[in-house]
Amino acid sequence: MTGARGKGAVKPAEDRKVGKRKAPVDRSSIRKAKKEKKAKKDPNKPKRPPSAFFVFLEEFRTTFKKENPNVKAVSAVGKAAGEMWKSMSEEEKGPYEVKAQKRKAEYEKQMKDYNKKQEISANGRDAEEVNDEENEGSGEEEEEEDEDED
Repeated sequence: MTGARGKGAVKPAEDRKVGKRKAPVDRSSIRKAKKEKKAKKDPNKPKRPPSAFFVFLEEFRTTFKKENPNVKAVSAVGKAAGEMWKSMSEEEKGPYEVKAQKRKAEYEKQMKDYNKKQEISANGRDAEEVNDEENEGSGEEEEEEDEDED
C-alpha cells in the first residue's frame, strides 16, 4: 500500500471531513408522490390495435399449441413465432398487415367517438343530449333527400 489511492481506497480518519451528517430521508413520501403523479387509466378507453406481428401471433398460437401440446411456456411460443415471422417474406406478411390496418382504422374510429364523449363530459353536457342532436341531424338529411327525389 503505497501513496496511490484508487476508487475503493478508504481515507484515514484524520482526512475525513468533519461536519453535520444528513438526516435520513423518508422514502415512503417519495414513493407516494410518484404514485400520485401517475394518471389513472380510463377503463372505457379503447385498447390500441395490434401490430401485424401480433395479428400473426394470435393465429400462430393456436397452431403451435396443436403441434406442441406439452409446451406450456409463453416464451417458447413467442420465440418460435418471432423466428417464423423473421423468415417470412413480405408477401406472406401481407394478409396480416391488411388485418392490422383494418383494426387500426376501427381503433381510430372508436378513439374519435371516445374523444367526443370526453369533450362532452368536460363541457358538462350529457351524452344523451348529443346523441339526440346527432339523430335529429341525420333525420333531417334523409328528409331532404326524399324531397329531392319527388
